[in-house]
Amino acid sequence: MSPLLISSIIVIYFASLITISYFTSRGADSNTFFTANRQSAWYLVAFGMIGSSLSGVTFVSVSGAVGKVNFSYFQVVLGYLVGYMVIIAILMPLYYRLKVVSIYTYLEQRFDSWSHKTGAAIFLVSRSVASSLRLFLAASILQLFLFDAWNVPFYATVIITLALIWIYTFKGGVKTIIWTDTFQTIFLVGAVIITVWEISNKLNFSFGEMVQAIQAKGYSQVFIFGSANEALFFPKQFLGGMFITIAMTGLDQELMQKNLTCKTLGDAQKNMFWFSLTLVIVNLLFLTLGALLYIYCEQKGIAIPHNSDDLFPLLAFNELGLLVGVLFLLGITASSYASADSALAGLTTSFCIDFLNFKIKDEKTKQRQKFIVHLSFSALFLVIILIFKEVNEKSLIDAVLKVAGYTYGPLLGLFSFGIFTLRKVNGKFVPVICLLAPAISYWLSAHSEKWWDGYQMSYEIIIIDGLLTFLGLWLISIRREKSTN
Repeated sequence: MSPLLISSIIVIYFASLITISYFTSRGADSNTFFTANRQSAWYLVAFGMIGSSLSGVTFVSVSGAVGKVNFSYFQVVLGYLVGYMVIIAILMPLYYRLKVVSIYTYLEQRFDSWSHKTGAAIFLVSRSVASSLRLFLAASILQLFLFDAWNVPFYATVIITLALIWIYTFKGGVKTIIWTDTFQTIFLVGAVIITVWEISNKLNFSFGEMVQAIQAKGYSQVFIFGSANEALFFPKQFLGGMFITIAMTGLDQELMQKNLTCKTLGDAQKNMFWFSLTLVIVNLLFLTLGALLYIYCEQKGIAIPHNSDDLFPLLAFNELGLLVGVLFLLGITASSYASADSALAGLTTSFCIDFLNFKIKDEKTKQRQKFIVHLSFSALFLVIILIFKEVNEKSLIDAVLKVAGYTYGPLLGLFSFGIFTLRKVNGKFVPVICLLAPAISYWLSAHSEKWWDGYQMSYEIIIIDGLLTFLGLWLISIRREKSTN
């Protein structure tokens, strides 16, 4: 595709988002920004969450990784499904009962301000890093296929990207994002479905022939039950996916903030249930797409790129025709921006509620401080993306989930300790515990193969991290006295 066509698509796309923002943010105040006045339709939230949950990382990394690990990523996806059921049964009723805006205020009610601030700070760091890595992907693709042709430096590409997101989110916040994410998810899901259809047609496959070809090449292998030492061993992948979901969705302000905009707990639970089922199907589509990409390269004699993340972009823009190229551009843009825009709203909400104590401030002060915070997190994204560009060597899906294991583990430990015990903690030691647990987890992971006969740690690192946090909290806690009333 020519740079002119790509730029035209991008301009039209963002003009649509800004138009949606204009209509959804009229008359918006800080309550609208943070909670959408708790009037969101559950089905809109459910559909929009697909785009923000998958992100551009899934769009290229899951499909690209099929050549190396077949469909084994689906083991993680099955773990996701169980994790969502835990969120529906345990976390959502808790949040709705307490009527929280930031979910980390639960930690203050259950423990103290030290625990509250620690939990919120962990989220701010975790989500800033994870969302920046996801946005890095979209910026890199725009750079490769558009801005390089115009000799625009990468940092300018990132600034333009962040500026566009900021423009359509800074006023309406989560209310706007629920609608823009729905809009963007249409392009994401539509892009992968039509691309699978187009590649199948180019390979002259019927549906049955497509399934047979994927099976014949061995790509459809899902379950790995070999040695427990292997990183892809089913229990490790399944449990890792389960706890990653509990932590990265159920304990994440960005995603739970959308659920908390539903009118009732029942609506929020319906949203999460149907979202989780749909997400499983969409991930299976991405894996199917990945298998077809590799089969296409084999049949056409196309060399596989060294970095598997480059496979889908390479074929979409150079081999599969204009329609697939346009769909890929829209899909990667939609998925990356749906993730980044909701992250900015979640980060802004958490900082304002958890650190600036918005409850006691007048509306004018809230609006001014919210503006500054929103802009500051955009700048932080820029810095993280530029740093990651210099050090990135791994597949992004692997990088994001590994980072999540270390950063979200302490949140998993904190909330679990609060929900499943009645003990009180000495709050001053909570930040120390939440720093030591990831450090020890990383140390164990770095030496696991040497110490434990070749054992490779994978996504189960989040379980180890959470358990270490839980144990540390137990050591600094005392039994809470029973009420005599």
